[in-house]
Amino acid sequence: MTIEIERKFLLPGPPSDDRLGPGTHIRQGYLAEEDSVEVRVRITDDTSSVTVKAGSGLSRTEVDVAISAGQAEALWPHTVGRRIDKTRHRVALDGLPPDHVAEVDIYAGTLEGLCVAEVEFASEAVAASFDPPDWFGREVTGDPAWSNATLSRHGRPDT
Repeated sequence: MTIEIERKFLLPGPPSDDRLGPGTHIRQGYLAEEDSVEVRVRITDDTSSVTVKAGSGLSRTEVDVAISAGQAEALWPHTVGRRIDKTRHRVALDGLPPDHVAEVDIYAGTLEGLCVAEVEFASEAVAASFDPPDWFGREVTGDPAWSNATLSRHGRPDT
């Protein structure tokens, strides 16, 4: 994907286990940041990648490149002080196509207790027409204090 169109919401708490289903543990660290450009390494049990994101708000440039586990682990030490640990769950949303999901992230470590939902869209028009379900909380799309890069450095802005 080259352009990511995404809305982000704070959840009041984790959804019920029956809504969440299985999740994927993610270690994510930031290698570099400048202005609105960030470079991260992401490691799961099955995949590793380097991602460059540029811009802010609803639509951003995103380039994601798969790398080997060894390459990811070689980069990992360079992310000290800029890391997050979370479990991602893909949750189907009522009223949307079956392949359309919310990615619900439940954070661990220094961000323990934080839960967010991100929903990606095919266009800004579709994003604008999205009516979030009742279990979503406050929208934080485009608020730099709630970006994963900022959370990795500064923690929750509301604590």
